[in-house]
Amino acid sequence: MASLSYFFSEAATSLRRDRGSKVFAIATIALALFVLGTFLVVTASLDRLMSGWGATAEMSVYLRDDVSDEQRAAIEAALIGSPLVERREFVSRADAARRFRRDFPDLATSADGLATNPLPASFELRLRAQRIAPAQLQQLARTTAQMAGVADVRYDQQWLDRLTRIVAVVRWTGMALAGLLAIAAGLTVAAVVRLGMFARRDEVEIMGLVGAPLSAIRGPFVLEGVLQGGIGAVVALAALRGAYELLRLRVAADLPGVDPSLLQFLAGPAMLVIVGGGMIVGCIGACIATRGVK
Repeated sequence: MASLSYFFSEAATSLRRDRGSKVFAIATIALALFVLGTFLVVTASLDRLMSGWGATAEMSVYLRDDVSDEQRAAIEAALIGSPLVERREFVSRADAARRFRRDFPDLATSADGLATNPLPASFELRLRAQRIAPAQLQQLARTTAQMAGVADVRYDQQWLDRLTRIVAVVRWTGMALAGLLAIAAGLTVAAVVRLGMFARRDEVEIMGLVGAPLSAIRGPFVLEGVLQGGIGAVVALAALRGAYELLRLRVAADLPGVDPSLLQFLAGPAMLVIVGGGMIVGCIGACIATRGVK
């Protein structure tokens, strides 16, 4: 305990010296962890959003403009007989136009200027999401699209799959970028600690000459790096929380149709991992800086 108290005392004293370089090292670590945390928040929110959409899977069957009553009846009968369809609703061309004006009031004036209604009639299907395998959904879409009178079939899974791939790319890109910044942060900590050692080189040499154990010489510098990493992680989490709350306010104000609760902040374990990661980065940088001490 006496040694640990000595390490903390020396590390705290060192942090107060040459604050400019220490602040730069802490800021570099904070930036790396802020980037990592940002990508984690974004991907967690997107995962939650996709889970909600996946639980309410829908399919739209668009009809040709020249579809006959017999063809429409046959399409509806096929949809009624499918065990994958939980609920269906027929949307006429006039209903589609009214929905467009309601959902996109800014474009309603432009739509009113058209000579004919360009929106097709359709069947909107609510699917039994918990019972559907992707192959079954693809088979239903393929069979329906081949029926007479059907112009197109669109369903959530198509773009959910694309969005899943995009989220994976975003996640790995964020981790790769955060990894590069973490390496830069570790090297920055190493340089800062090495500068501190150089400033105290006489003290280090005297300690070596009087037979001080290697741990007593290196310990304060290593702990200094750990503290820099921990402080950087706390700064990153504070900045990330502030940005998150600001984004929630903007979403609530500018996108009233989007539930702000879909934005998911980091869970407690993830925040602990970020703090631990910052301390590890600082520790590695300090170990690199002190490896030449004998």
